[in-house]
Amino acid sequence: MKTSFAAALTATALALPFAPVQAADAFASCLAQLRAPAAKAGVSGATFDTHTAGLAPDMAVIGLLDAQPEFKTPIWDYMAALVDDERVADGRAGMDRWRADLDRAASRYGVDPATIAAVWGVESNYGRTLGGRPLLTSLSTLSCFGRRQAYFRGEFFAALKIVQDEHIAPEKLTGSWAGAFGQTQFMPSTYLRLAVDFDGDGRRDLIDSVPDALASTANFLKRAGWNSNLDWGYEVKLPAGLNTAGAGRKNKRPLSSWAGQGVTRADGKPLPPGDTPAGLLLPAGRQGPAFLVTRNFDALYSYNAAESYGLAIAHLSDRLRGGGPLVQAWPTDDPGLSRAERRELQRLLIARGYELGEPDGMIGARTREALQAAQRQLGLPADGRAGQKALKALRGGG
Repeated sequence: MKTSFAAALTATALALPFAPVQAADAFASCLAQLRAPAAKAGVSGATFDTHTAGLAPDMAVIGLLDAQPEFKTPIWDYMAALVDDERVADGRAGMDRWRADLDRAASRYGVDPATIAAVWGVESNYGRTLGGRPLLTSLSTLSCFGRRQAYFRGEFFAALKIVQDEHIAPEKLTGSWAGAFGQTQFMPSTYLRLAVDFDGDGRRDLIDSVPDALASTANFLKRAGWNSNLDWGYEVKLPAGLNTAGAGRKNKRPLSSWAGQGVTRADGKPLPPGDTPAGLLLPAGRQGPAFLVTRNFDALYSYNAAESYGLAIAHLSDRLRGGGPLVQAWPTDDPGLSRAERRELQRLLIARGYELGEPDGMIGARTREALQAAQRQLGLPADGRAGQKALKALRGGG
């Protein structure tokens, strides 16, 4: 359901000052210039030469730099796909299976099992979706083209060090377009700093060892400032007339101050007593769900710097503890789809004759294009957005 390499390469080539052949030449020149700084980062010349020989740029990743779903997708679509009943059920099953390791990680690092499992669920669907892009290809391309080249060069060198020092075969290092890999999607430099061997086999393995991945995530959150005595925050109900001009994760005030202004939890319970600092998060404005978030939310945010991402992990962790859906609805007349509903939408499009492959719940370019065509036939705005209105129309079979 993803954009084909050829289509992405064509689109990217139009946006870059290189034709494909020129890009290959520029890439080879760039790699030659990276050999010396790689050596300063601890990558031997032999390692660099061996593992860059034959590399070709994957220009598709450049277009993804500005297309991250955390920033482009409406919050109600993002949350509907990441925190659905399916992911909750799978997470509870995973927690049952790995209970001993989760409890041991919680004891050692002070991060509760549900939070660890929520990161696992959001990052890789509990180990089912690790990403298939070769890290050395993606990171070398991002080191030579596009924005943030200095950052990605550091990650490229770190990936080479993993191959060199950790003796992980490069073909095992596959992951996201940006270079994150493993069951809880660590960037290479994060792996070098924070990954741990938790199963005692002498290797730090985030790919095939669930205990290593879970404990490494707990270690990450601990280092990010997670406090076992705090909740991440609460969905809250705001009193009429509350001035929200200073809303924001960073603008924290004591919970007692919020309570004094009439803020309560959305479930009707009072806020906990005390002066724990908390910021007011309004991801969809005053009319949508509201949250008071503590510094534990900031630790989740540090895993992937997007508030929608942090909120997905936070809410999923609550659901894994037995909590229910958000109380306040999102301010839209066309809510997002769960993954099961996205697969149904794809099946309905296939039944109409569109070639999408196996329904996977991932709304990529082919699904959007097919949906746009179907929307035109159904007399709907042809925006390609997979929402409840589109699904209902397809179910109607008009």
